[in-house]
Amino acid sequence: MTTLTDVAPPARGGSRLAASRAVDLLLRYNFVAIFFAVVLIATALSDNFLTFRNISNLFQQASVVGICAVGMSFVILTANIDLSVGSVVACGGMVASLLMASGVPPLLAALAALACGAALGAGMGAISAFAAVPSFIVTLAGLVTVRGVTFLLSNGVPVGGLPRGFGQFGSLAVPVLPGLGFPLLGLLFLLVWAVAALVLRYTVFGEYVYATGGNAEAARLSGLPVRRVVISVFTISGTLAALAGVLLAARLRIGQPTAAQGLELDAIAAVVLGGTSLFGGRGSVTGTLFAVMLLQVLRNIFNLLGLGSFYQMTITGLIIIAAILLNRAIDGRQGRR
Repeated sequence: MTTLTDVAPPARGGSRLAASRAVDLLLRYNFVAIFFAVVLIATALSDNFLTFRNISNLFQQASVVGICAVGMSFVILTANIDLSVGSVVACGGMVASLLMASGVPPLLAALAALACGAALGAGMGAISAFAAVPSFIVTLAGLVTVRGVTFLLSNGVPVGGLPRGFGQFGSLAVPVLPGLGFPLLGLLFLLVWAVAALVLRYTVFGEYVYATGGNAEAARLSGLPVRRVVISVFTISGTLAALAGVLLAARLRIGQPTAAQGLELDAIAAVVLGGTSLFGGRGSVTGTLFAVMLLQVLRNIFNLLGLGSFYQMTITGLIIIAAILLNRAIDGRQGRR
């Protein structure tokens, strides 16, 4: 006959298993919990934080780094890194601005800038993949070289005289409610995120990206085109960085060779903070989305508290370190390297 004592141990074991799963879920989605905690703090600090206008502004301000961070997610998922995105942003914006200043229609100028960004990304990816040079070194050289080319293109001076419609595009708001408009740049950021999320989750290419980051050698022995995958993710990163540069030029209504300096730090911080492992094979662009907005909300809080940019840079760096340590702890708990 079955007694109460016979079934009690499995119940306790089930409780421990449920608790362990709860901890794993909390660790896996820690960025979501942190995000909402920071939102609550920001709401307490300012009555205007949760207004539609402020939220719209947050998405508009986050659009440039957010689009770059989505591209960076693809690269880091393959256990690589792209330090050149800030320079590619400036180069993309400058190419588009120079072409428009010389009479080229804005759409063609933007497409040319995207092609330039794609070529730069593909070139750096090819060097890393075929020459077996660490992507850190290749893109560090790219950061300096592309920035130098950007200065050469403009002789070191901003490029103005852009078409009026192009500037209006950068500040356009799409009506979503009566009397309320959401910034187009924010919607483009969300569109890029949605497409990237679908690609990574539901396409063969997405599976290749995760497999390459999880174990590149095993993926190669299984017949996966590892080199082409690496080149592809760098091409995506370069294209999205150039797109961000075009949008930034539209928002500022000027092509600026010094634009986006240090943006690669924010992009990497967002990707790592969002749960993507620097060792590849684990993560999502949804985590990146939450992390981008988290960093934007933190900046909002910094401004409310009157903290200067030096403090903001220091805290951003500390956030990166904390995120890396947390990811390592999660990897260790789940039996990863």
